[in-house]
Amino acid sequence: MTVYFIGAGPGAPDLITVRGLKLIERCETCLYAGSLVPAEIVAAAPEGARVIDTAPLHLDQIIAQIKAAHKRGEDVARVHSGDPSIYGATAEQMRRLDALHIPYETVPGVPAFAGAAARLNTELTLPEIAQTIILTRTAGKASPMPEGEQLEVLGQSGATLAVHLSVRNLAYVEKALTPFYGADCPVVIAYRATWPDEKFIFTTLLQMRGRARKEKITRTALVFVGRVFGQQKFRDSALYEEGFAHVLRNQGKKKNRRLGGGS
Repeated sequence: MTVYFIGAGPGAPDLITVRGLKLIERCETCLYAGSLVPAEIVAAAPEGARVIDTAPLHLDQIIAQIKAAHKRGEDVARVHSGDPSIYGATAEQMRRLDALHIPYETVPGVPAFAGAAARLNTELTLPEIAQTIILTRTAGKASPMPEGEQLEVLGQSGATLAVHLSVRNLAYVEKALTPFYGADCPVVIAYRATWPDEKFIFTTLLQMRGRARKEKITRTALVFVGRVFGQQKFRDSALYEEGFAHVLRNQGKKKNRRLGGGS
């Protein structure tokens, strides 16, 4: 048997990968994070499958379910929201499975920041505005931030920031980033992006706390910070400039000449 750590995507049921869905459709045991994974996704499990919401379970209980499935010889779909590699709490599960010699594989999913950017119809990197995206969070009850990864350090880059799990720490986000981004820097608070009840708040570092409080956003939100949002004054990418030469475009010109087209 194999345990498949499957990224279910950011919320919309049809944003799971084909590979992930096919595995859920055939695995006899399905463990899923019920608070974040749409019910429609795990409804694809085969008839008679064990479908278990792990939200109320602790790690030992989750591993016990996997051990039982291993003993029965059943493949396990371990379904997480977004992509398992980002704030997925998968590493500790994999460490336990390594010790138990239970095989596993990872199936990637659409991460929350990508789902939110898609719903915003925005590019997170713009020429000469920002060419770096930093995925981060702030210290919380679950875990502190490692030394050197605080916003006061990361903010010096001026990069586009996707700040996870931090909507309750907006006072700190504002204080840490304002010296580097300015109080008027655009902020987008993406609440449950791609879910039916999604909501986007377009604001600034200075105003974001008041807007979040007014909209009663206290959880399940991603905070984007950066000058790319709403930006119209940026130059076109050189990639598509007429005079910009690259290997594929030169090959295309040669091919056209052989076919009698072009000049």
